[in-house]
Amino acid sequence: MGTIRKSIDLAFPRLMVWETLINPQDLATWLMPNDFKPEVGHRFTFQTDPAPGFDGTVHSEVLELDPPSRLVIAWKAGGLDTTVTFTLTETPTGTRMDLKHDGFVLRQLPTRTILSVGWGRILRKKLPAHLTSKGAAQ
Repeated sequence: MGTIRKSIDLAFPRLMVWETLINPQDLATWLMPNDFKPEVGHRFTFQTDPAPGFDGTVHSEVLELDPPSRLVIAWKAGGLDTTVTFTLTETPTGTRMDLKHDGFVLRQLPTRTILSVGWGRILRKKLPAHLTSKGAAQ
């Protein structure tokens, strides 16, 4: 109940996916506008539209950085105090991205459900579309 797990196989090289994960301009395109820096301890925010009980700001911090395989960030917003882990693994056809959003408590089940749907849409549609457009531009 307390963890969202999503995985996607991407037909792109791991280094390209990694760059899209740690570049603030790329993150802004497929996730949210931000002031991210790929440095452990860096505190940053994601900005999105407010919703009931949520002012639109996700307060984050880079907790772990293991290029080009793993990024762990704090994700604090609207009463949440959670972590998001992105793990990238090379595959014969490109890269597998595993996402784990962990730390929800029982009273946050509705928020967890909303975020689970959102992460699914982002990983199935927005991230692949961004990678495709980035690959075409190279």
